[in-house]
Amino acid sequence: MKRSILVAALLSTLPFASASAYEAGDLILRAGAANANPDASSSEVRLAGAGIAGSSVDVDDNTQLGLTGTYMISDSLGIGLLAATPFKHEVSASGIGISKVATVEHLPPTLTLQYFPIKGDTPVQPYFGLGVNYTTFFSEETSDELNGALGDSDISLDDSFGLALEAGVDVALNQNWIFNAAIWRLDLDTDATINSPAGQVTVDVEVDPWVYMLGLGYKF
Repeated sequence: MKRSILVAALLSTLPFASASAYEAGDLILRAGAANANPDASSSEVRLAGAGIAGSSVDVDDNTQLGLTGTYMISDSLGIGLLAATPFKHEVSASGIGISKVATVEHLPPTLTLQYFPIKGDTPVQPYFGLGVNYTTFFSEETSDELNGALGDSDISLDDSFGLALEAGVDVALNQNWIFNAAIWRLDLDTDATINSPAGQVTVDVEVDPWVYMLGLGYKF
């Protein structure tokens, strides 16, 4: 809700300009700040296959450079792509005697079919998208706290493939430059495995992040 109010306030201060409607063959490229905010939940943490009652893990948020593009395949439909510089997250735990578990990085390329409902010349172009997300994890490192408790360990996370929902709005600043605000909901599930001298630790995590982006774009 706070983010929605902030976006509305920002839009109210922008100098709207007349703009031509999007047409088949247009290419819109955007860049800005993208925040990946996990709505995480998990199974119990399992040590050597045995669940630890009351345990769970969580994932913090992170902001990176977001890059998006839209290629209009008709006057109302576009193919959208979300990319970003690698997001880096801290993984924390509760109910296992330690709080910091690991840091991980990921890239979440997301492809959507976008629908632009407003036709004709207008400075405001809302759009909605439905598609797929592929998230790949890398640079996974266990924390000093975990290594101190279990011995030197390593962690790996499975890549994820899932549904993506999107909503956004382009606001024309002139015939080519635009202001953009967008939000995605990604279906992102992963299995984490920690190999340690004390035994193998596993946990299933539903990360399911909201991704928020504010930026500028250019229509070619």
